[in-house]
Amino acid sequence: MRFLHAADLHLDTPVAKLRTYPDEVARVLRDASLDAFDRLVQTALDKRVAACLFAGDVYDGADRGTRAQLRFRDGLQRLSDAGIRSFIVHGNHDPVTEGWTAVNRWPELVTIFGPGAVQSDTFEVDGLAVTVHGVSYATRNETENLALRFPTAVGPGVHIGLLHTQVGARNDVRSYAPCTLEDLRRSPMDYWALGHVHRRETLAGPAPWIAYPGNIQARRPSAFDAMPKGAVMVEVLPSGDVLEPAFVPLDVVRFALPEVPIDGLADIGELLDRLQAIADGLVRAADGRSVIVHPTLTGRGPLHHELARGTEELHTQLGGVDRQPFLWWDHFVVATSPDVDLDRAAAADDLVGAVLRDLASVTADDLASLLAELPSEAATAFAAGHIPGGSIESIGSVESVESVDPIVRRSWILAHDALVGGGS
Repeated sequence: MRFLHAADLHLDTPVAKLRTYPDEVARVLRDASLDAFDRLVQTALDKRVAACLFAGDVYDGADRGTRAQLRFRDGLQRLSDAGIRSFIVHGNHDPVTEGWTAVNRWPELVTIFGPGAVQSDTFEVDGLAVTVHGVSYATRNETENLALRFPTAVGPGVHIGLLHTQVGARNDVRSYAPCTLEDLRRSPMDYWALGHVHRRETLAGPAPWIAYPGNIQARRPSAFDAMPKGAVMVEVLPSGDVLEPAFVPLDVVRFALPEVPIDGLADIGELLDRLQAIADGLVRAADGRSVIVHPTLTGRGPLHHELARGTEELHTQLGGVDRQPFLWWDHFVVATSPDVDLDRAAAADDLVGAVLRDLASVTADDLASLLAELPSEAATAFAAGHIPGGSIESIGSVESVESVDPIVRRSWILAHDALVGGGS
């Protein structure tokens, strides 16, 4: 018996920066989450799974578009017509009592677990009893440990817990229905089908396996989303033993964030050759999917001064969207350094040295005040778009440019360019 575990579909979700992409890129991105769901349905049909489990956040918010709801219903109808069951819980983005519904009747083999007490639904596959237990969020701000509502004793067969939750303390997601790994391990479930965390993770296993499948389609050019997306396939042996979940890619578009060093490059032509080699590798790895590349140019060399004046020439030479699937070069982040000794420049008894030394003594509070005075777009670009790491951390005195906080280091480079020349 096989089942497919998916979560965080966020169907028809708005993709970041959609209006700034070329029309062809924007069109593909606009439909990407829906097309990824269609791939999920087709995979379930091709692999003849017994069930599909959806662990919350089917939609992106209370404003659930008609297109998303009808696409979801139609996909579940295809599954039901093939004898495949669907089990659904709602999470913080699509709680039961918030939002609206354009669908009043669901296909026959669809079970939607409500809020409140945990509900259970049992079916049989080749003599093996399988019970899915689940509970939905009533409202978005669910703070209770819902894992503690699940049964502590169960009957024979395989038992699956379906839950949208945050397991343990995390910095990458907001906390909803938090629980601990031990809460889940103490349960009699054989498999925990979780949702909420968009990064694919198997937290424990076997007995029980505890897994996040991640979201089915990346939504923005970030380190969190720059990886293959999809669901996990889980096989259950006739004995009832549950095997390790296996990743199934479903995404339509992938984001890539390569770091491209300029060290050793003499001119733009050599940089273009390096970028083209990276593009070729990304296309091969994407296996027929489109790719949006958000590169960061790093390293030190004579190309720094030309790049500091802008990257329009790179976009012009790399070309537009002229093939399907496409590869589109998004905004270039220039985090390069001039081919000079900035430590020596900072120690010099001149204007450049004085400015660099002053910048090295800036505090995090000083920077926060400066950014607060800038227009929001400029502050965001400075703190996130043009600074490796994109964070403001504590800053103190420094002994070497290589040891300074990334924001101060970038400030040294910009100041040197402005004072010495060769940059803007």
